[in-house]
Amino acid sequence: MPTSSRPTDGSPRSGPVRAALDRLVASGEIEPDVAQRRLADRLDQLDKALSASTLAAKSSALGWLFGRAKAPEPVRGVYIHGDVGRGKTMIMDMFFRSATVQPKRRVHFHAFMADVHDRIGAHREAVKAGTAKGDDPMPPVGASIASEARLLCFDEFTVTDVADAMILSRLFKVLFAEGVVLVATSNVAPDDLYRNGLNRPLFLPFVDDLKQHADVVRLDAATDYRMATLGSADLYVTPLGADATARVDAIWSLLLDGQKASPASLSVKGHTVPVPRAGNGAARFTFDDLMRRPVGSQDFLAIAKRFHTVVLDGVPVMGEGERNEAKRFITLVDTLYDVGRRIVVSAAAPAEDLYVGRQGAEAFEFARTISRLNEMRTDEYLAAHEVAPPGGAGASIPAR
Repeated sequence: MPTSSRPTDGSPRSGPVRAALDRLVASGEIEPDVAQRRLADRLDQLDKALSASTLAAKSSALGWLFGRAKAPEPVRGVYIHGDVGRGKTMIMDMFFRSATVQPKRRVHFHAFMADVHDRIGAHREAVKAGTAKGDDPMPPVGASIASEARLLCFDEFTVTDVADAMILSRLFKVLFAEGVVLVATSNVAPDDLYRNGLNRPLFLPFVDDLKQHADVVRLDAATDYRMATLGSADLYVTPLGADATARVDAIWSLLLDGQKASPASLSVKGHTVPVPRAGNGAARFTFDDLMRRPVGSQDFLAIAKRFHTVVLDGVPVMGEGERNEAKRFITLVDTLYDVGRRIVVSAAAPAEDLYVGRQGAEAFEFARTISRLNEMRTDEYLAAHEVAPPGGAGASIPAR
């Protein structure tokens, strides 16, 4: 059990989350931040409430033997949202490590939904085989998840897939009824989840349930802590080779900030855009993943809205035979630039030498791409996009 310490603002002895945060401040690893302290205190309160609820539940169970049972009060979770890089995941992980309630589970939201789909499929197969009953898989799937986690912590809670949106409302009715307590981080407020999504009215009951069972906390910390360490990194790495790979891997590690990368996907106008590696608000693709496949402007826009940084590995020198790939590369850079996102590139040559074709519009348009790639590495560009643009989350890379 972590020992409590006296916070730097003179308040009474803190809980384990606040104590862990204060230790980072005292060591100089992060700057003191009032918003982060408030969130840490709220999560410490939640830990106490969960412990008290567990004791009350045990007392209630004994009470049935003596005819004086009293159900414990439901515990409200916490939904944390705010711009990328403000410390949401860091503080939630501090809470998860110190939370005494059992069982508990911490999972990336995309991985959780993949697990849910697998469970739904397994239940339907069991019904076909005659080993399970019931046409509706949600009650057994929800009960199974609830049996494995009284506390459920989600990182990067986001809804872009219509299938996920249709599942969530029904699933979480079961989970909340089973007493599951939710803690989640997200880049958007609950009312902005699945905005403009297909059949969104069917999703809105979930938003209402979420706000009934969790306090909504905006973490508006002033500093982008995760990106601060990238200040000295060159975001355009050339030439290709082992050294370039190692340098980009180091940047990717900083972006993940201890999280594990996992595959993700985006649903765009009825088709799916796979994201081979994603984590902590960043996505990583190879050149072949995006440029040699039929990926269009709407797909790039969905990527830009979902991720604050795109890492693109292995960009070759392009000529007349790669005009389609060059056009997609131009569109990707334009889209990230317009939305105010970052791009980390490993390439075979400097930006000025990436396209050697002389015919077609690409030769003219690539001049703009060169200019934008160079600008997107400047201190001025990085500083200008410290605040998220309208319609999406953002994060700053402080000036070098």
